[in-house]
Amino acid sequence: MSKFSGFRLFYLAPALALIALTAWSFASPMGSSPDDDFHLASIWCAGGAKPGECKLGTENNNRYVPEALHYAPCFAMRPTESAKCQTEFDLNSNAMVLTDRGSFANNYPPMYYSAMNLFVGSNILASVLVMRIINALLFVGVTWLLYWLLPIERRSTLIWAWLITTVPLGLFLIASNNPSAWALIGVGSAWLALLGYFESSGRRKVALGAIFAATAIMAAGSRGDAGIYVVLSVIAVGILTFRRDKGYFVSAILPLIMSAIAILFFLSSQQSSVVSSGLGSGTGSAAAGQLTGFALIAYNLLSVQSLWTGAFGGAGLGWLDTTMPAIVEVSAVATFVAVAFVGLSRTSWRKTLVVVAAALTLWILPTYVLVKGGNVVPENVQPRYLLPLIVVFAGLAMFSVAKARLKFSRIQVVFIILSLSIAQAVALQINMRRYITGIDKQGWNLDANIEWWWDIPFSPMFVWIVGSVAFAALVTVTVRELTRTHELA
Repeated sequence: MSKFSGFRLFYLAPALALIALTAWSFASPMGSSPDDDFHLASIWCAGGAKPGECKLGTENNNRYVPEALHYAPCFAMRPTESAKCQTEFDLNSNAMVLTDRGSFANNYPPMYYSAMNLFVGSNILASVLVMRIINALLFVGVTWLLYWLLPIERRSTLIWAWLITTVPLGLFLIASNNPSAWALIGVGSAWLALLGYFESSGRRKVALGAIFAATAIMAAGSRGDAGIYVVLSVIAVGILTFRRDKGYFVSAILPLIMSAIAILFFLSSQQSSVVSSGLGSGTGSAAAGQLTGFALIAYNLLSVQSLWTGAFGGAGLGWLDTTMPAIVEVSAVATFVAVAFVGLSRTSWRKTLVVVAAALTLWILPTYVLVKGGNVVPENVQPRYLLPLIVVFAGLAMFSVAKARLKFSRIQVVFIILSLSIAQAVALQINMRRYITGIDKQGWNLDANIEWWWDIPFSPMFVWIVGSVAFAALVTVTVRELTRTHELA
């Protein structure tokens, strides 16, 4: 590792991560994440009726919100259309429109919307960007704090889990206005904080317990399903760390309390109806025709894997209308598989048990939800719903056993750095292109024929170059740090 008076390049990782995520914050317009008209209206109304922000509607399940929020996704599901349509309505207007698109009847847990409401200001676009950057800061801050608090042998688990799972969907979500940002950050951080809590003592244990509690509430307070994921993560950590002594049982009080809170968040939201009815009726159709009974179960069991790869670029970003080229999916999936298999080369019966259980959960849980709703892949269940669990699965695969060191060859290191860097750069460029001109106009130069862009002093090409270089540098310094720690073979 390069040093200058004791300085290590790895110390630049938080700044590089924040720069890359900030580029993703600017890479798409207001309303670009899935169901953003719903989520933005929910944020603006989370603080109650306020002039210019939210007014009571005609029914309990509707509200008056600024028209810019309601019509923001004017480009949704029309990939050849840029975000130029947003110039057709006045962002500074006080005009309000009635909408039932919002969490006005406990559709979602309220915490994410209430927290983001604190950043609502008179300038709608500035508010949207501030919220995105706040989410990026939360992710970087929690991850960096965890890195220094976790036992040394768990630090690599933390970094590997995020590195191999966030391109491209994770980067897009963390830097968005979607509550899935908190679900991802919360679930992906809480389980490791709890693991460190059980393996530490003194002030470090207290700090890790506090982070676990905070991130568990972040997750459960953003999406109902994230609350269930927190409970599943607690069970996995319990299996990995269980000891028959009084100290352990006393320590277990905290995760039991947080599990109960997570379940309460889930039960208090309308998302709990998924257990009994799935996510709504679908066509139940596929190439083989109408599917019911065993055929529906079998089809989904054999197709649900596309939801896993969808998180790595196999499914579109945004409103599922920003299709990634194959190089993104192939590079991201190959990196995930390559690194995970290195992690699985060191195992124990406990690790094997939780890894197999996590894999089965990723397989059976979405299948159950699909079948309950009479749906087939890819109806209703989206890759972003499963991404928090994929992050946990990656961490479990990279869980170090008895402090055994993982070994990477030089060619593996080069492959990981190049694959992730290229996949991220391509994904960022494609995502920006979709909104700047629409996908019907292609070209490497994002500054040419601009139809939409933020009112900022930085051009699209500048944002893309800075974001891509920052992410490539981030991958380079972190992978070199991790592979040197684990003895480069």
